[in-house]
Amino acid sequence: MPLDAQTISRACSAHLTLANQLCGTDLTQFKAALTPDSKITIACTQEAPLFSEVAEELARPTPTFVNVRETAGWSSDAEAAGPKMAALIAAAAEEMPPVALVTLESNGVVLIYGRDEVAVEAAERLADRLDITVLLTTPGDITPRRVNQFPVLKGTVRNARGFLGKFELAIDGYAIPQPSSRAKLMFGPSRDGVTSTCDLILDLSGSQPMFPAHDLRSGYLRADPADCAGVERAIADAANLVGTFDKPRFIHFDESLCAHSRSNITGCTRCLDLCPTGAITPNGDSVAIDPQICAGCGACASACPTGAAAYALPSADALMRRLRTLLQTYRNAGGSNPVVLFHDSVHGEALIDALARFGDGLPANVLPMLVNEVTQLGPETLAAVFADGGAGAALLTRAKPKHDIAGLRRAAELTETIVTALGYGAGVVRIIETDDPDQLRVALDAAPAGSATERPASFVPRGAKRGVLETTYRELHRAAPAPVDVVPLAAGAPFGGVKLDVEGCTLCQACVTACPTGALGDNPDRAMLRFTESLCVQCGLCEQTCPEDVITLQPRLDFKAWSEPPRVLKEEEPFNCITCGKPFGTKSSIERVLGKLGEKHWMFQGANARRLDVIKMCADCRVEAVVNESFDPHAAPQRPPVMTTDDYLLARKQKKDDPIGS
Repeated sequence: MPLDAQTISRACSAHLTLANQLCGTDLTQFKAALTPDSKITIACTQEAPLFSEVAEELARPTPTFVNVRETAGWSSDAEAAGPKMAALIAAAAEEMPPVALVTLESNGVVLIYGRDEVAVEAAERLADRLDITVLLTTPGDITPRRVNQFPVLKGTVRNARGFLGKFELAIDGYAIPQPSSRAKLMFGPSRDGVTSTCDLILDLSGSQPMFPAHDLRSGYLRADPADCAGVERAIADAANLVGTFDKPRFIHFDESLCAHSRSNITGCTRCLDLCPTGAITPNGDSVAIDPQICAGCGACASACPTGAAAYALPSADALMRRLRTLLQTYRNAGGSNPVVLFHDSVHGEALIDALARFGDGLPANVLPMLVNEVTQLGPETLAAVFADGGAGAALLTRAKPKHDIAGLRRAAELTETIVTALGYGAGVVRIIETDDPDQLRVALDAAPAGSATERPASFVPRGAKRGVLETTYRELHRAAPAPVDVVPLAAGAPFGGVKLDVEGCTLCQACVTACPTGALGDNPDRAMLRFTESLCVQCGLCEQTCPEDVITLQPRLDFKAWSEPPRVLKEEEPFNCITCGKPFGTKSSIERVLGKLGEKHWMFQGANARRLDVIKMCADCRVEAVVNESFDPHAAPQRPPVMTTDDYLLARKQKKDDPIGS
């Protein structure tokens, strides 16, 4: 492949060493470059195991690896791929933070769930390695074993929960076999509601899976009993699931930022609607994310408007720093019209490799960027592509995604709406759903040409997700080819304002109490309702909480409002105590209470109307007035005496004796 070493070295601001066979005859060059504090990037991934082994033998830091062959050099556009190679090398050197781990432990206690001999035969093959229990649902003619190596029971799994090392199942129709079974297993009396625990589940029943997105549930193995190859794979996998296993903690969750609910009123449910594994559940005012069940799709982090759920592999700010370096280096090396292609390591890398080896390879202006899951990408990352100087963003998924990508579509549509309105071009954010490498190249070649900014962002992304998002959007607007102040958005967007019916608002502050982000606020010194638009996530809690129904959500992106101080929605003069003159409450709220009590409550009607003055007093004067009056607020008007049967009969007799009431 052609290699423009001078362009790459200059753009990367680093020394570039060339070798013909760095993994072979030139391996001594690599060894000589290794020092105790060396930071080396090797532009080859094929021999990464060899280079890592050599570094370990010499007790040196493990190098960073980047693939410039399949992603750039092996292409019909390879002659123009120098800026891309420089960008890929520079981005690979951007350090990523360490990832926290979750530990799962399995002692090999397995429940094999099936219908017939297939389950029993699988148990026989695993009996010498695992602690086996077989559970048969509606079993047929099962011949009893001469020696019972493991229990064979009858029952139907009603529901299941848990993960590798900690499964819990509820079983109905549970029965144990009779020891005297002769030609076939005969079972005794059954009972429902039995609880069983195990480390692994091998489901060979052929019925519906026990879990949503069952292929992502650690420790749950499932195969169709008629699929011999599938059963063999499941048996082999089960045999290896004994011991201690580490998995990444994919999501960092801060419940204090969650806008799920307040006071039993449900607000944001974006993550609950999207999670494919059921790892997210309501937990009071927030949600709870089970890291043992979470499979790392990142849909919750992509959709979370407050940043309460943030992806950690890597974090949003770290990913955006790598993206910034990628685009900045590409432009500095003379590249133009950059399009960032986000892809994963399983499907995306295989497709790019096949296109490079057997097709035309990637276009010279397409910069591939590896992420753990494409569905982890949120609007902050997609917007950063354009703020940092990109002309387009493409997201590569399978032709038939394994799981719902509704969250990814929402993020792509939201970003497309915003960048189109700001003049970056139309159709520049696209999801490419294909399993064909040639179709990938066709889709990339057919992509509309966007308008890259001439004033790319210069900030370094750092901090929490929501803060990075706000900064990115401000930079996106500043760098826009055709900026506008307001971009209307569809309902459900995570940005917007609120419309207040000022006449109907009593400044009760219920919305302020309910707002989880502080977008709605009060003033401790004045009767006032203020609104900070950049903090609003359109969760709807204020709208649902308002007792007067005077708040309406307005989904939009108002860049001007984002840059302004909190806006006063309503302000009133306080109501002054009629006794001491101390200000308390607001005029509208006191007048509203006076009107309702004077019309409907016996305590303030007729001769008691003067008691309305108590409502016009501050708390201290009110207590004093009530005590001086010796008024019992729990008292009620005198009720008529209760009539007994004798009273009723006496009244009838009196009326009969004196019908005209003399």
